[in-house]
Amino acid sequence: METSLHRDLKSHYADDRNCLEVPLGDYRIDAIADDWLVEIQHGSLSAIRNKVRTLLKSHQVLVVKPLLQTKQLIKRKKKKGSVIGRRKSPKRATWLDIFDELLYFTSVFPHPRLAIEFVMVDVEEWRYPGHGKRRRWSKKDFVVEDQKLVDVHDATRLCTVEDLWQPLGDLKLPRPFHTGHLAELLGVCRETAQRIAYVMRQTGAIAQVGKQGNAILYERPKKRQRKTVKSKNKLNVKRGISVNPITAKTNPNQKKQALSPSRVGGAEIIQGL
Repeated sequence: METSLHRDLKSHYADDRNCLEVPLGDYRIDAIADDWLVEIQHGSLSAIRNKVRTLLKSHQVLVVKPLLQTKQLIKRKKKKGSVIGRRKSPKRATWLDIFDELLYFTSVFPHPRLAIEFVMVDVEEWRYPGHGKRRRWSKKDFVVEDQKLVDVHDATRLCTVEDLWQPLGDLKLPRPFHTGHLAELLGVCRETAQRIAYVMRQTGAIAQVGKQGNAILYERPKKRQRKTVKSKNKLNVKRGISVNPITAKTNPNQKKQALSPSRVGGAEIIQGL
C-alpha cells in the first residue's frame, strides 16, 4: 500500500498529475520530470536495482531516497481506532546513512544517466497492534498503517563519485589512510568506517594502494573528467527539493517554482526553494 510520504514526494517531483504512475514497458514510473524518470524509494535501494539498471539503458533516472531525520510514533488502539499513545523514535538519520543505503547499489551507481537524491524528512508513523505477515508472533508486534510527511529539510544529490565525499565533510585524511583513520575523524566505529570505505572503493572514489599490517591502505585517485550524456532539459532546472545541504526548508505541498542551478565542486546546488 502506498504511504502518504511516498505520494507527497511523488507529487512534488512530477511535472503535473498526468506524469504520475506512468506505464513504461514492463514498469510503472512514479513520476516524470522533463525527460527524467523519477523513482521514489523508501525501502532498500536494492529492491529497485534491476529496474533502474534496465531504465538507464535508454533513459535518465533520478532516484529519490528519503532519510528519516525524526519520526513521531503514533499508536492506535486498533486499525483506524483512537490514538492511545505518542512518542518520538530515538533513531535519527544522518548523512553517513547514505553509505548504508548504497551498499547494495554500487553495481548501478555511478552512471552518467543516474542521479540519486537523499532527502532529510520528518515523518509521523501511524501504527496499531498486529502481526501482519510475520511468521513468528510477539505481543509487541505492530502494523504500520501509514507514514505521513511532516517537514522536509536539506537534500544531497549524488551524480558522480566525487559527490560521495560531501557527506564526509572536510576530512583531512593522511595519504595513504586506512579505516581506522576514517573512524577516528568521523567519530564512528570501525565497522561503520569499513562500510563507508567499501562503498567508496566499489564506486571508484578511493583506490586500494597497499596494506599496513592487517589494515588495507587507500588513497583518493586523481580526478578524471566525467563523460556526460547530453540532454535538452536538465532535471535540476525545474525539479528537486534541493541539492546538497542548504538552509532553506521546503514543503512539497507548496506551489512549485522555477529553480536556477549553480555548481560547487562536482555537484549542483539548486537555488530558489
